[in-house]
Amino acid sequence: MSVYEVLAEPRRREILDLVRGGERTVGELVGLLGLRQPSVSKHLKVLREAGLVASRVDEQRRAYRLTAGPLRELDDWLAPYRQAWSTSLDRLEQHLDEMARDELARPELARDELTRAELARDEPAGDQAGRDGTGRDQTGPDRMARDERGEV
Repeated sequence: MSVYEVLAEPRRREILDLVRGGERTVGELVGLLGLRQPSVSKHLKVLREAGLVASRVDEQRRAYRLTAGPLRELDDWLAPYRQAWSTSLDRLEQHLDEMARDELARPELARDELTRAELARDEPAGDQAGRDGTGRDQTGPDRMARDERGEV
């Protein structure tokens, strides 16, 4: 069975995660995984046969530890994908930097727009070219209709 096939099983990956930090006995793994001992032992056998873990007998217990050798094959296979991911992240960083530069330029524009809006709001009513505060025309048919309804 290849390393890829062995690692396709989630419980085996979980076991590798647990032995990555140091040796674990079968009993410890059973407790941490919440599985029955025969099931853990079967997974450990597959991992051992693939060379991903090594075991040693300590009195009546068997302790397992991670062996990195077969993981190098996986790491070598993943290398081009990491490079592609890194390139994508570099492009994202570049895009975000450009957005940040644009954002730094915008407050001045926004402040200018706000100033224009404040000036327009503060202009006397006669200077607003026939418009009320809602932007509706104060002259013509609209004004006459509002006059008839008593809205003005």
